[in-house]
Amino acid sequence: MKPSQFKKIQRLLEFWKSSQPLNERLQRNIDQAFMIDFNYNSNHIEGNTLTYGQTKLLLFFGQVEGSGLMRDFEEMKAHNVGLEMMKIEALDKNRPLSEIFIRELNRTILAGDFYKLSANKKYRYKIHAGMYKTRPNSVLTPSGEIFDYASPEETPSMMGDLVKWYNANEKKKTLSAIELAALFHYRYIRIHPFEDGNGRIARLLVNYILLRHGYPMIVIQTTDRKNYIDALVKCDKTTGAEPCDGANAAIEQVKPLLDYMANCVEKKLAFVEQIIAGKIRKIEETDKKQQNVSVNISVNNGKSVSVKDNIVNIIKQKANITVSEIANLLAVEERTIYRNIEKLKSGGIIERIGADKNGYWEVKSAFY
Repeated sequence: MKPSQFKKIQRLLEFWKSSQPLNERLQRNIDQAFMIDFNYNSNHIEGNTLTYGQTKLLLFFGQVEGSGLMRDFEEMKAHNVGLEMMKIEALDKNRPLSEIFIRELNRTILAGDFYKLSANKKYRYKIHAGMYKTRPNSVLTPSGEIFDYASPEETPSMMGDLVKWYNANEKKKTLSAIELAALFHYRYIRIHPFEDGNGRIARLLVNYILLRHGYPMIVIQTTDRKNYIDALVKCDKTTGAEPCDGANAAIEQVKPLLDYMANCVEKKLAFVEQIIAGKIRKIEETDKKQQNVSVNISVNNGKSVSVKDNIVNIIKQKANITVSEIANLLAVEERTIYRNIEKLKSGGIIERIGADKNGYWEVKSAFY
């Protein structure tokens, strides 16, 4: 974070704090918009299939419309409960962060134990909500390498150290709230303590730290997922592959994530300044294209689902969908959709019937 950006953030933060308390109606509108934006984006980043419209309908009115996995509806509602839990915990300045709270937050957002299909799709295993992992977890890097997180044996002591470190550094006040949030996020992700829900917990705890220190909470957009992940990967290269090194990273080693978080916070502070000043009326942060996605189409943005598979699934649901609409649904560039469509066409999997304006897609392969 450059000194000039730090000064700008401090100026914007002073305006935000001096504007408190906000007009009751404005505060309610901001809270409601954030509820939809944060729940939708944080879950969508991890592959939840609900659209923005479905999320809004579910959380505002408790209603379900269109297609979608039942578990996705359950987890979206549970994530909102977790958000409210986090806000209460963050505003209680007499209560330090605890492992008990983090485990309870995980148990809440996962909506209980459930079974998950293995990566090779050969067996199912049980996810224990609210419990530290009992099996190793890792991620496949873009280069094809296996990147391991902390082992199940290391996890309890590493999480204990992480919470102690946070509480101690919050008291020291040598790190800014943004530095604390970025460094906590990175250290936590390198431990990856749970069998599922780690990314969502990390983003909830970033907002726990920001809210606790008087900042407005931020939304990491699903359309910005690549930049977010890239920042984390750059930090991995700086800290090294050993989980213990990542779990004890220094602030200098997480500069890419710190810069990313600082930009998010600056953008949010500037956004709320405009709202308070009455210069803008749109208080939703989610990309307009994402908001306009039809509630009748479900997508799966999970890491194990390819763009090609998603294109075929979408075409099955809406044969006359446009390339632009597919790109918006999957939050990727249109050229990526065109490239994958050509592969699907040349492979005899899909076919375009009729002209671009009035035509439609047809899935030809029986394997889809």
